[in-house]
Amino acid sequence: MATISSLGVGSNLNLADLLSKLQDAESQPLVALQNKAKSYTSKLSAYGTIQSALATLQAAAKKLGDPTLFQSVTGTPTVSGILSASATDASAAGNYTIDVSQLAQAQTVVSAGQVDSKTAIGNGKITIDFGAVTGGTFDAATGKYSGSTFTADASQPAKSITIDPTNNTLEGIRNAINAANAGVTANIVNDGSGTPNRLVLTSTQTGEKSSMRISVDGDASLQNLLNNDPAGTQNLKQTAAAQNAKLNVNGIDITSATNTVKEAIQGATLTLVSTGKTGLSMKENTASAKTAINDFVKAYNSLQSTAKTLTAYDADTKTAAALVGDNTLRTVQTRIRQAIITPQAGGANDMKVLTEIGVSFQRDGTLAVDSDKLDKALANNLKGVANLFSSATGSTAGYGKQIDALVDDVTKGALKVASDGVTATIKELDTQYDAMQVRVDATVDRYRKQFNQLDVLINTLNNTKTYLTQQFDAMSKQSK
Repeated sequence: MATISSLGVGSNLNLADLLSKLQDAESQPLVALQNKAKSYTSKLSAYGTIQSALATLQAAAKKLGDPTLFQSVTGTPTVSGILSASATDASAAGNYTIDVSQLAQAQTVVSAGQVDSKTAIGNGKITIDFGAVTGGTFDAATGKYSGSTFTADASQPAKSITIDPTNNTLEGIRNAINAANAGVTANIVNDGSGTPNRLVLTSTQTGEKSSMRISVDGDASLQNLLNNDPAGTQNLKQTAAAQNAKLNVNGIDITSATNTVKEAIQGATLTLVSTGKTGLSMKENTASAKTAINDFVKAYNSLQSTAKTLTAYDADTKTAAALVGDNTLRTVQTRIRQAIITPQAGGANDMKVLTEIGVSFQRDGTLAVDSDKLDKALANNLKGVANLFSSATGSTAGYGKQIDALVDDVTKGALKVASDGVTATIKELDTQYDAMQVRVDATVDRYRKQFNQLDVLINTLNNTKTYLTQQFDAMSKQSK
């Protein structure tokens, strides 16, 4: 059967335009499905926005629910450069006089000089252990002990290192010690003399129990280089002694193996920098708690602002936001507000509601902070403020913990159920759209074939008409 390449050519009718209009008409259900899917997609996006605002609120609540937030103590020395101090226990607050007479340090010993660091020295096994040197005397000029006793520290086990032809130079010995993780750092220093290359060994730990004892089982040359027993033969020169930090806190003498001194003041950590005497004022750090409370209020207000935007109706344009009349959002808002206004349990003199610290609801549903009232509450009753928001592990008391748990519940419960429902609806609409598209395409294709047949038929009739007209005209001429 003959076909027409362009609709309307054979019939001289505007069939292409007619087919386009029929296709638009048949596609109206598709447009309706698209608009419906678009509204559900907007709703799903809105749920995502709410979930993000809830996550911010939850993070702020979680911070307030941690008791350590309210236990922070800041230390301020009267003389700078001697120490710094911090604490996570409010009981550390107070004034102290501290005299640091000695800093903790690690032992350093140095070998005799070698002409070349790449020349083989000898083979054997090096064993390094640690302990305390007591008694006797120390000669600073020679760097050696006399008449002393070495007591090994069982908490620092001995480490053996094999020296063989692959690593028996000064450089090789250095590398072998460093690779062994034996609690010692090895370096080579050039002193510029005729035998300039000297092996320097430094303990990785400070404290008087970290003095090194090195024994060598092997060649005499290796023994002469490294054998070093503070209570016996010493072939290494000590340039820095292993020693504890020594300090006095309010008349009490304290020693520490490190310069980070914990619990000298209960709940506090002192970091020693240099020797000297200083006063130390330890005060409760209320600034971080105030910031956290303000952040919580901002997060709550941001959630309310987001909800208001997503439930707004524009009367001028007669358009509604994605969550107008949404029951899930209304339920979330109601539950959170109810949790915030529910008083906390406690004794007769305990704080129970947020208004006691200057946090209250406004007419528009947002929270506001009376900064002066909050400052006063933090200064006069920090423990009461802490109990209002936080509690020990295993307890659910405190607004911080309760809002944290509530947000977790609604995001994994009602909000997830609503989001999953919308997602399922969008998938169903996609399926309906695909099926509808197939039907529309089939209908339009049928119209196209029918129009093509009409075009061919009219074209044939027109050709017949033209032929007959020509024949009649010819016959008319002949008859004349």
